[in-house]
Amino acid sequence: MMRDLSPLLRLFWQERRRALLGGAALMAATLLAGVALLGLSGWFITATAAAAMAGAAATFDIFAPGAGIRLLALVRTGARYGERLVTHDATLRMLARLRERLFRGYATPNAAGALRLRPARLLFRLTAEVDALDSLYLRVLAPIGAALAVALLLSLGLWLAHPSLAWPVMLLLVPAGGLLPWWVARAALRPNRRRALALEALRARAVDLAQGQTEWVMAGRAAAQADAVLAADTRLAQAEDALNRLDARSGALLFMAGQAALVVTLLVSATLVEQRAISAPIAALALLAALAGLEAFTPLRRGALELGRAWLAARRLGPRLRAPDATPPRATAPQGVALRMAGVSLHYPGAGAPVLNGLDLQIAEGECVALVGESGAGKSSILALIAGEAEPAEGSIALPDGRPRTVWMSQHPALFQDSLRDNLLLAAPEAEDAALLAALDAAGFTPVLAAMPEGLDTRLGEGGFGLSSGQTRRLALARALLRPAPLWLLDEPTEGLDRATAQDLLRSLHPRLSGHATLIVTHLRREAVLADRVVLLRDGRVQAEARQGDPTHAGLLDILRPD
Repeated sequence: MMRDLSPLLRLFWQERRRALLGGAALMAATLLAGVALLGLSGWFITATAAAAMAGAAATFDIFAPGAGIRLLALVRTGARYGERLVTHDATLRMLARLRERLFRGYATPNAAGALRLRPARLLFRLTAEVDALDSLYLRVLAPIGAALAVALLLSLGLWLAHPSLAWPVMLLLVPAGGLLPWWVARAALRPNRRRALALEALRARAVDLAQGQTEWVMAGRAAAQADAVLAADTRLAQAEDALNRLDARSGALLFMAGQAALVVTLLVSATLVEQRAISAPIAALALLAALAGLEAFTPLRRGALELGRAWLAARRLGPRLRAPDATPPRATAPQGVALRMAGVSLHYPGAGAPVLNGLDLQIAEGECVALVGESGAGKSSILALIAGEAEPAEGSIALPDGRPRTVWMSQHPALFQDSLRDNLLLAAPEAEDAALLAALDAAGFTPVLAAMPEGLDTRLGEGGFGLSSGQTRRLALARALLRPAPLWLLDEPTEGLDRATAQDLLRSLHPRLSGHATLIVTHLRREAVLADRVVLLRDGRVQAEARQGDPTHAGLLDILRPD
């Protein structure tokens, strides 16, 4: 368990060391002030009653203990407020830092590719599992430190009053307060694992049911998917029921241990008073201090119940926290070269043969290259390698210096449920509205915008819902125009569009290609004719290439689908 928690603990210690230690100290001060307050109050009441019975009420000093009680009450209140402020501030800042680190970790090529197949998992990691880690400090680490401080100082205080008064706390309350959370933590591991898996399955299946309801109904599987959601919900309820039963059982055991310590302390105190070894006020102080000492161990029980959940989250998130950098380093291409791929090989896990095998490809600045080949030849893999979403097994990839280096316009552009303006600002966060309108006009989107009463403030649906395929591509083109990268990557930009819409988009795109090196992955002749050079990919290598005007150029175009 510690091996899985160590990256997280190391990050906590490096980032918020003072705040975490300060919060634990304030928590300990709160508990100690509570123990001292209850003990001193018991001593004061008992001593006052004893003085009155002895006829010495007139000479009994009520001011010093009264002032002590007021001081302890103020300390307890102030420490509680400070503890809540410091611990929660430190925890929330750490969770924000964790999410930043996880975003960077999940932006690495292999992680991003795997999560793209199961996007609900990424959402679960960044929300529920990060939230589960707040209990690691608030309910485990800080309470352990506070409980140790209370146990040590309470035992020492009772020992100074009389050694016999410390034994009930040391032999009953402290072992029970330490061993019981350990047992709870071990017993809760399996239900916590089942709960985490069931919750993740429930979220994923519910999202699949909501987003794919049309497909489920058309396939006649809507009822089966609904049953799968209910099955995950049932497993989640069973896991939570097991945790609730464990919580109730551990609470009862801790209460019984506390009462046992209290009864033994009462018997020992009564015996010592009868032997005149201590006074009745000291006996009352010891009894109430032992009762208040139970409060220090109560948070440990709840923390132990949450520890398994935090451990599972740390086990899943730990590898991403150790990710060195989200952006893999790239070599810098020489002057006049926009892309150079030398001896590049790519092999996907589980594949029988490499997708790319010793590929060599070079694109000059300002040159437009069409990459053609059969489906599965590795064209999209080349785009993923250039964009940094995959890493080559062998070879090198060199790009122009500076940021950004590439713009990738895929055939399925990513649009968000937000305004047109905010979707465009993803490419240029500082751009003014005039620049946004100019980019939309250059992409041929102005007639569409004119029909929108709210203009740039028009909100899109999820995934750009409300726009046609052609309008979506034009909006993606406008966003690409706002990002001045030296290399453009176009993945079948007009695939799936009707002829008229595709021709309009290409007319908007063609004049914008000048000044940029461009790599177009295509199966269509109408897209390849824009290129200065056509490159045929086969068996993971460049098999043939031809420039416009070469004798073989027309032959390469003829293997493509007509317009």
